Amino acid sequence: MKDRQENSAAPAGRCAIVIFGAAGDLTRRKLIPALYNLAEGGLLPDEFAIVGFARRLDDEEFRRQLRDEARRHLTGEFRQEIWDWLDSRVYRVIGDLSDPEAYVQLKETLAKVDEERGTGGNYLYYMSTPPSFFSEIPRQLNQVGLAREAEGRWRRVVIEKPFGRDLDSARSLNRELLEVLDESQIYRIDHYLGKETVQNILVFRFANAIFEPIWNRRYVDHVQISVAERVDVGTRGGYYDHAGALRDMVPNHLFQLLALIAMEPPVSFEADAVRNEKGKIFRAINPIEPDEVLDEAVRGQYGDGTMPDGERVMAYRSAERVAPDSATETYVALKLMVDNWRWAGVPFYLRTGKSLPKRVTEIAIQFKSVPLMLFEKTPIDELEPNVLVLRIQPDEGISLSFGAKVPGPVMRIGGVDMDFCNANYFDATPATGYETLLYDCMKGDANLFQRGDNAEAAWSVVNPILDVWSALTPRDFPNYTAGSWGPEAADELMRCDGRAWRKL
Repeated sequence: MKDRQENSAAPAGRCAIVIFGAAGDLTRRKLIPALYNLAEGGLLPDEFAIVGFARRLDDEEFRRQLRDEARRHLTGEFRQEIWDWLDSRVYRVIGDLSDPEAYVQLKETLAKVDEERGTGGNYLYYMSTPPSFFSEIPRQLNQVGLAREAEGRWRRVVIEKPFGRDLDSARSLNRELLEVLDESQIYRIDHYLGKETVQNILVFRFANAIFEPIWNRRYVDHVQISVAERVDVGTRGGYYDHAGALRDMVPNHLFQLLALIAMEPPVSFEADAVRNEKGKIFRAINPIEPDEVLDEAVRGQYGDGTMPDGERVMAYRSAERVAPDSATETYVALKLMVDNWRWAGVPFYLRTGKSLPKRVTEIAIQFKSVPLMLFEKTPIDELEPNVLVLRIQPDEGISLSFGAKVPGPVMRIGGVDMDFCNANYFDATPATGYETLLYDCMKGDANLFQRGDNAEAAWSVVNPILDVWSALTPRDFPNYTAGSWGPEAADELMRCDGRAWRKL
């Protein structure tokens, strides 16, 4: 086994992170544990502070909640001295996100933070808020002089998904943001890109000479990208019933995975070089024509069912704040074609859904089958194609399947897997998936973040599907039971092409 390299990354530069919506679930479950892990790894500077901004934020209660949630959601050991270091750097601002006076108070607090913690006027604004505030908050910051960069001080804004509801709203949001910010200040975050195997895709492709020569239409039969969620909609019915699986997952998570698999080699790993190549892929995807949507895009909604462990799940329409006749999809399957020289004729199949049997995210590249003629006079009547699988979660790793002769006097071929798992080879590092993203924001590295034009290009592919689905109410909802792998129409989508979904 090769020697394992130690983490040699330097701490980020001095700064303060302002979390808008600091009393929310994302802050407690993801952001604070991620900052704790960065602190434990020595990646936060001593000149660092956290400013929580929320409508109601009792100081002692806020600190207690952060501590308790950090304990609960950390994947490693909780060390009191690390928490004390972080806790001593927590400040708060109480106010409404639409109230100009609250931003005046924020400006005064940040001046105090700069003086007490030496953060130097460098501010990272994290919008853990409803999308309706994505343009409001930067506008308010600009009004009090907290958005402008000057004299070497940086100001960056992190925006959670969804970035718009459709192409028009994405364009509108981009336009409003660019009225007060430069594109270089905007970090559209996708937490999937913080996962190790996702980041490993480019290294896997471009640092290994054996794969890139066969990464094209001559050798690849098709690609499957699957994001299966075991959870149901839970308490998110109010949001989800206005979004649905297509808006929630496809133009961000799944398209980012598709772009990393399909893109050309960038000239460097600089942010714009990588994002330029991603943008070319989004623009090369053929939007599904309206008259083909019903054939190449499948939607589903889960009904009552039982999970493999015996847990009973109520139908989506029974969830809190979901309309009893809701036409919102909780499952999507798509067939997309990338119209460029490398991928012409190679279908990319995407699927995602809730209340599926297990939580799995993977990318499977299935290669073309070899001719059978060599084995015509043997008992072998079928050759399994090689499949390369990149596992994103839960057990991050990469596997390659190929055929080998089964020992014995008869010519028989058995399937063999070469398997690599991150946890078995490298020292496990406690992570929520947000550590790398937050660290990159502090450093000013936008490589793992969407650029505005790319976000619009992704929506331009999704928009025709949204238009057809909004015009045609589904008559068969619910059309798959909770605990199953989705609607029958998704399987038919593959059968029509002589293919089948992988068993996850």
